[in-house]
Amino acid sequence: MANTLYGNVDPQVLDKAKQIKLLVCDVDGVFSDGRIYLGNEGEELKAFHTKDGFGVKALIESGVEVAIITGRRSNIVANRMKALNVKYIVQGQEDKLPALNDIIELLTLEPKQVAYIGDDVADIACIEHVGLGVAVNDAHPQAKVKADFITFTPGGFGAVRELCDLIMAQQNTLSQAKGASV
Repeated sequence: MANTLYGNVDPQVLDKAKQIKLLVCDVDGVFSDGRIYLGNEGEELKAFHTKDGFGVKALIESGVEVAIITGRRSNIVANRMKALNVKYIVQGQEDKLPALNDIIELLTLEPKQVAYIGDDVADIACIEHVGLGVAVNDAHPQAKVKADFITFTPGGFGAVRELCDLIMAQQNTLSQAKGASV
């Protein structure tokens, strides 16, 4: 095991992180804690952590693309990802693997150059398909079993930032990360 900022990580995970050119994320349970707040008028609210925002912006700045694939549709998600400069946003996609393959093909990458982070059984096919499959700390047990790496941080509380930091650390770009939390 190798010591990282967040804890001990298998050296094979660190080797895989060096090759990553694209990070693909689920949203609910990964960028958010999975809870959806509904108002009396049907409005929907989600909470996003600024740590994740900083991590995504820093990762993009370091040269790694970021994409999201989510089963739900939400203007909140579109607005949040736009604020983070995420170019590849796929919403309303319950079967996520075809969307993942489309993004990989669009960017002319190989699956081994992709990391995917998810939290539930709908993410398993993507977790298994990529070079670095990740489950958040509070993911469904079936997703955790299939993941190469399980974050130390739960979804919605900096798990995406943790993975961004891990990738940047292995690619020697973490010390260059600058900016404000967003």
